[in-house]
Amino acid sequence: MKSTDIAWNEQARAKILDDADRVLREAVVDIARTSPDISSDDAYKELNARLKDQFIDWEPGPDLRTYADAIAAGEVEFE
Repeated sequence: MKSTDIAWNEQARAKILDDADRVLREAVVDIARTSPDISSDDAYKELNARLKDQFIDWEPGPDLRTYADAIAAGEVEFE
């Protein structure tokens, strides 16, 4: 077996992605609920703080800014 052949199967890969999405969703919704008057920069900092220890090799990307902007604009809908 070549080392390049070592990878998660599709079922595991889907679960990992679903779990990552859930962690992100919960952080976004919680910040939006608990800090309705937060600025985009503060929301970004809070998201980064909450997520950085949840993932290996965490690097905040442009998605984080999109969600921070949505939180600050009051655009996050709660179910």
